[in-house]
Amino acid sequence: MTNSPDIPPALRRMDATLDGIALLCRVLTGIALVVLTVIFGWLVFGRYVLNATPTWVEQVALLLVMLIAFLGAAVGVHENTHLSVSVLRTAVPARVRTVLLVISDLLMAGFGALMLWFGAQLTVFKWGSLIPLIQWPEGLRSLPLTIGGGLILLFSAGHLIRLYLCVDERRDSIE
Repeated sequence: MTNSPDIPPALRRMDATLDGIALLCRVLTGIALVVLTVIFGWLVFGRYVLNATPTWVEQVALLLVMLIAFLGAAVGVHENTHLSVSVLRTAVPARVRTVLLVISDLLMAGFGALMLWFGAQLTVFKWGSLIPLIQWPEGLRSLPLTIGGGLILLFSAGHLIRLYLCVDERRDSIE
C-alpha cells in the first residue's frame, strides 16, 4: 500500500501481513496453474501415445480449478481488481465516494463471511466421503471456497480499517 510517514506502524504491519498473504495466494495459484498444465499434458500423452487415459486427472484438475478461482478472487479483492463498476464512484464527490466504498467493502465482507460459514459447513459435512478415482476426502472440493471466503472477509476488513483511519487511497483517487 502506501509508505507515507503518516500511517501508524500497526497499520503498516497489517498491510504487510495482508500483502504477504496475497503474495502466498498468488504463488499457490501460480503453482496450481503449472500443475494443472502438466497434468493435462500427461492426460493427452496418456490418451494418444500410451492409449491409457489417466482417470485421476479430471478429479485433480477440478480441485486445482477451485483453488485457482477462489484464491484468485480473494487476491482480486485485496488488490481492488475484482469486478466492480467504478463509473458512479468516480462521478461523485469524495464524501459520497467514501460512503460507496464502505458499502462495497461491507457487502464484500458479508459475502466472504457467508462463503466462509457455509463453505466450512459443507467441508465438514463432505469430509467423510471420498472423491472417486483419487480417494481423497470430498471436503477438499469445498475447502478452497471456505479459505477464499475467509480471505475475502479478511481483505475487506483491511479495506474498512484503512477507510476508518482515512488512509485508503481509493477515497481520493479518480480512476
